[in-house]
Amino acid sequence: MRKILFVIKIALVTVLAAGLLLGTGCQQKPDPNAFLVYYINDDRTGLVPTEYELQATDIDAQIDEILSVLATDTGYVDFVQTIPSNVELIRYQLSNGFLKLYFSASYSEMDEVNEVLCRAGVVQTLIQLKEITNVAFYVDGDALTVANGETVGVMNADSFIDNPGEDMQYIQERELTLYFASADGKGLVKEVQRVHYNSNMPVEKKVIEQLLKSPSTEGAQLAIPAETKLINISVLDSICVVNFDDGFFTHNYDIAEEVVIYSIVNSLTELDTIKTVQISVNGETNRVYREKLSLADQYTRDLSLVTEENAQVEVVDEATPQGGVLTNRME
Repeated sequence: MRKILFVIKIALVTVLAAGLLLGTGCQQKPDPNAFLVYYINDDRTGLVPTEYELQATDIDAQIDEILSVLATDTGYVDFVQTIPSNVELIRYQLSNGFLKLYFSASYSEMDEVNEVLCRAGVVQTLIQLKEITNVAFYVDGDALTVANGETVGVMNADSFIDNPGEDMQYIQERELTLYFASADGKGLVKEVQRVHYNSNMPVEKKVIEQLLKSPSTEGAQLAIPAETKLINISVLDSICVVNFDDGFFTHNYDIAEEVVIYSIVNSLTELDTIKTVQISVNGETNRVYREKLSLADQYTRDLSLVTEENAQVEVVDEATPQGGVLTNRME
């Protein structure tokens, strides 16, 4: 079952006294009734709102919990904590819906882009609490100012303006069924991985990327030569063409040639969109893999090499921040 984590694309343009421009144009949205924690994506271009189940019930404890979560390592590779580890929240003050956050001087060590994202993520997260209507940042006791010397001032739900000109990205999460070489190199071992990847990456490319990484199943090993680089991959009319570089011909004769080929073929044909696979090297298909497997041929699924005692594991590159439970809307 696929899950989707939405990434808000940000436009770093003119700094406004009340906040900064944040692109929030989404084709799909998380559950409107869910509480969202806004993390920063891995390339520091936007925010990742992720559904979160608050454990605290009173407002002070909720603020403590949220700020702790925002400052905790996410455990994901695709998005990171909103408040950097070196930034300390000294105290906060809530009065009549106005929340003042007092940060240590280390807050000023962030560059402009990270500061924008940090501030946007913190405000967007906290402002969802009905007891909070406005937020202000203070650094080393003084009101936060930006690069041009202007005071940021009070921020609220209207401080982050939609920028429909920016394209929205999102992180997809899904299970992949992959086939690696057995310990003796004569068969295939099945491994199920749950992975995250950007929406602009074809899933078939993610399959090959995972096949080029060491499996987690005990006794399994890479089938594709470790020196192999993927040049490109494409799908047309259910035919997937995988184009490797010359590293593909760096043979490990301890692994049977059929195991190498069908590691790729069987893994890709687990995808509903792919029925047959053709492998090329530097765009050429008029070659033979080792002695008998022609790259000119298109290969279909064949599970006869899968060992009876195959293992199935789930590799999850995620972690739950302390103090609450992260959940993501099922699609």
